[in-house]
Amino acid sequence: MFVHMHEHMDTDTPPKNDSPQTPKAGGDMDTDRNTNTTNVNGEVMVEELMEEEDESRAEATFRFTVENFSKVKETQLSPPVFIRNLPWKIMAMPRHNPNAERPNNKSLGFFLQCNADSDSSWSCSASAELRLIPQKDGVETFNRKIQHIFYSKENDWGFAHFMPWHEVGDTQKGFIKDDRILLEVYVNADAPHGVAWDSKKHTGYVGLKNQGATCYMNSLLQTLFFTNQLRKAVYQMPTESDDQSKSVALALQRIFYELQHNDKPVGTKKLTKSFGWETLDSFMQHDVQELCRVLLDNMESKMRGTCVEGTIPRLLEGKMISFIKCKHIDYMSSRTEPFYDIQLNIKGKKNLYESFQDYIATETMDGENKYDAGKFGLQEAEKGVIFQSFPPVLHLHLMRFQYDPNTDTNIKINDRCEFHEKINLDKFVQNPDAKDPAVYILHAVLVHSGDNHGGHYVVYLNPRGDGKWCKFDDDVVSRCTKAEAIDHNFGGFDDDISIRHCTNAYMLVYVRESCKEEVLCPVNEIDIPDNLIERLAEEKKYELQRRKERSEAHLYMPVHVVTEDQFCGHQGNDMFDMEHVHYRTFKVLREMKLGPFMEMLAGSMGYPVAQIRPWPFQQRSNCTFRPTMIDVENDLEKSVVVLAENDPPWYVFLEVVEPDSDVACLPPFDKDSDVMLFLKMYDPKAKMVCYAGHVYVPISTRVEELIPIMNRRAGFRSDTDLIMFEEVKPNLVERIQDYELPLDKALDELMDGDIIIFQKDDPENEECELPTAKDYFRDLYYRVEVVFCDKTMPSDPGFNLVLSQRMNYFQVAKCVAQELNTDPMLLQFFKTQGYRDAPGNPLRCTYEGTLKDLLSNLKQRGPKKLYYQRLRIPINELENKRQFKCIFVNSKLKEDREMVLYPSKNGTVADLLEEAGKQLQLPQDGGSGKLRLLEVISNKIFCVQKEDVLLECLNSQGTKTYRIEEVPQEEISIREEELLVHCAHFSKEVFATFGTPFMVKIRQGEAFAAIRGQIQKKLEVPDKEFEKYQFAIIVMGRQTYIPEEYSVELKDFLPQIVPGGAMQPKPWLGIDHINKTAKRSRPYMYTEKAIKIHN
Repeated sequence: MFVHMHEHMDTDTPPKNDSPQTPKAGGDMDTDRNTNTTNVNGEVMVEELMEEEDESRAEATFRFTVENFSKVKETQLSPPVFIRNLPWKIMAMPRHNPNAERPNNKSLGFFLQCNADSDSSWSCSASAELRLIPQKDGVETFNRKIQHIFYSKENDWGFAHFMPWHEVGDTQKGFIKDDRILLEVYVNADAPHGVAWDSKKHTGYVGLKNQGATCYMNSLLQTLFFTNQLRKAVYQMPTESDDQSKSVALALQRIFYELQHNDKPVGTKKLTKSFGWETLDSFMQHDVQELCRVLLDNMESKMRGTCVEGTIPRLLEGKMISFIKCKHIDYMSSRTEPFYDIQLNIKGKKNLYESFQDYIATETMDGENKYDAGKFGLQEAEKGVIFQSFPPVLHLHLMRFQYDPNTDTNIKINDRCEFHEKINLDKFVQNPDAKDPAVYILHAVLVHSGDNHGGHYVVYLNPRGDGKWCKFDDDVVSRCTKAEAIDHNFGGFDDDISIRHCTNAYMLVYVRESCKEEVLCPVNEIDIPDNLIERLAEEKKYELQRRKERSEAHLYMPVHVVTEDQFCGHQGNDMFDMEHVHYRTFKVLREMKLGPFMEMLAGSMGYPVAQIRPWPFQQRSNCTFRPTMIDVENDLEKSVVVLAENDPPWYVFLEVVEPDSDVACLPPFDKDSDVMLFLKMYDPKAKMVCYAGHVYVPISTRVEELIPIMNRRAGFRSDTDLIMFEEVKPNLVERIQDYELPLDKALDELMDGDIIIFQKDDPENEECELPTAKDYFRDLYYRVEVVFCDKTMPSDPGFNLVLSQRMNYFQVAKCVAQELNTDPMLLQFFKTQGYRDAPGNPLRCTYEGTLKDLLSNLKQRGPKKLYYQRLRIPINELENKRQFKCIFVNSKLKEDREMVLYPSKNGTVADLLEEAGKQLQLPQDGGSGKLRLLEVISNKIFCVQKEDVLLECLNSQGTKTYRIEEVPQEEISIREEELLVHCAHFSKEVFATFGTPFMVKIRQGEAFAAIRGQIQKKLEVPDKEFEKYQFAIIVMGRQTYIPEEYSVELKDFLPQIVPGGAMQPKPWLGIDHINKTAKRSRPYMYTEKAIKIHN
């Protein structure tokens, strides 16, 4: 079997009715080229040289001849053809359909394969037409179309049953000749992602990296970047003194500069960080128009008072006139308003002109909506807008995303709306200028693919306004045809499978033809301030250095060096606190030898090598961290990583000669017979430990021989009697009893780095709180730093107290009260929840445990935190009362405030109302002074609680709330023929209740019109609006609307007994009207929040 492949370049014409091969912009993409580049206007101008093949082309047609077709058993692959720098092959094979009912169940499988040998994370979107070419006159090509995103796991796409095998092999059908068939594929592919695509080489431009869901922002940034006059102004904003991490202006300058000069895609993280956005914001898609307005407002404010002030209004600001013109009298009211963009309705509009016509269409004001013309009274009028002027750069937002009140969600409108490369808007201007017509050239098409819940954004740009288009898809930029940029993004439904139905333009940018040279003027190096270039170059240099350090980090290790200066003032165990000490940190090569390391240390510390000696710290088995001996002479050739036992970072105590000493070197140290000891002095009266230096002594030295040294270091008389202790480990400090013993006998397992604590042997010490060093270190062992946060303040940082874990409740309360300057009994404490940082259950003042017990459930290394709240009554009284939260609603049905009451645990509703009365200041005029408690569920009154009900029977859970209100004077006494009815607001559905429910008194036989009047007065609703209110009696979720002539029947509002003897719930009066509080100008998706630039 022989395989032949014939390749047809883009000049081939596809068969009739096939998808046409669209010519490239400027005729420069259907041929092959090599590329020379020149930096002009901050862009790379591409000089195209004709060659036989261009592997970066967007489309191609190629053929594959399968010989000996009747004998084919295995998959046949054509040689590769390169499109968008990826290898594409035709794949053919016999396929069997086991489910076919007919005997001829064998078919020709025909697939297009892309980049099959790559397992990396790549993708390429393409449309293709698979064709079986006839070899007999009069037979039409058999073709089928595909659209697919090719990637490593789906690198081929096509048809398993392209055509029945027997039909292909039937010579009468005309597709086979001499047992060979001819397969052809036309491919049109987008530039790929995740492979080596050189955007700069192929287009002269670079893209922007996507942070997660920032493609919408990338599209906008590219659009602003190619508004060259704006780019120039951005460069001129003074940012010399701006904070690198917070300045939006500087971040925008950086992005524009890198887009102009980089060869690789540009990152945007510094820009979003300057916005003050968190990481999550970069994974949420926002509204492009909103981001555009917020970003331009920010830039405009940064330009004020600078040489580029007013640039944005000059470029983007147009003016429109809003008017109201009376029909029958000569009276018109108008005002001029500026605009930066225009939102055009595209639903049902054929093209952009119809959308503009709809925008300026007038609205008739008649009937109840007549215009109040002042002294002329109410008049019929026309209301509308007309454009006074259009700006040099016109931003048009096509309203693809609109709120649907029927579904209460945003929906995307995919209707077809045509726009043109050149438009004339003179007929929409009040007074067109014949010398400067409003003729605009299309500069950018921002496109969205997907639906309301998400999707992808790209932008097609005509950078120089010369009709040569490029597609900017995040980090990938590619040449494209005018049809791809314009015609394919009209929206609507098209038979062409290569055009996605959900892909359409949502924003257009037009540049006024008369201003094109100015708006799209060249941006050269001279337009960028030197100080900005220097600053960005320094940033780049610093980032490269940081990147180099990160890449070489595995070759280095940190060495933390401490000197005796860091030991002074330390009040705890060992020699220093690892969390608070200030190290001198050195980054050294792991393989550096000890000799060069000591020379480096000596040079950095300012000492000769002979005047320093390193003592590495070692973690002992008894949980202490002490210096240990290193054999400098024998270990000079060992590497620091070996000396650190391959466990960086390496902690080292660096012994140096005393600064005032004139000795040339440190004293010798015999590792076999000498020992280095550290000395601490304890002062019982001050409850403090002082560092008293270190000593070298032979291990045979008697303890008493150290006393003169200790007295001299402490400033005591030489004959002062001392008490000595060995600091063995945390919470273990042992007194040295026999001073005549040698050190190796007196101390437990004598080692370098052991610590001896001494103090005066003074009888007065017994009167101190911590008379001995042993007492001090035992107390220290139980010390803990606790953060106390105010429970009523969610973001309260709190204050820190150092306390003993052995303290009881009242000791802790006393310390906190002293800090807060309050009474300990007026504080209540709460444990921290173990699984999250939030207050848990309250502590009773009779708690018998210790502070250690309270903190036992907290993480070992995390901050120890407790919560508190101030009280108005003592804690012991509070614990005999019940905390009860409720809302007070005033006579105007406004939620006045939330109340926290403390009635007796065994109290009743009457006790609760009495407590509330003490806090409330009720108005003296017109009120009854009597309070009542209402139980409210889902904005409906469930019941009025009787005063003798026990509080323990009340439970606020779920949507249930309790409400206290003053009883109106007219509702104090209810006669037999009267009834209090519960009223609630709803909108269409009786379950959609909202607002504040209330009660109204009705009387048997009373005209309902009078009750409507009472309700209107209570709600303070204007007559015109109240006319739209409807009233219904609601029983068990069913509404019966009340006619205007209705007279009250009390039985309609009383619960009825239903079959089975059960009692219905009490009916209530529903008020059906629009919930205005729920309206919003633009509904947001549940994942979306308003865009804010915080800096």
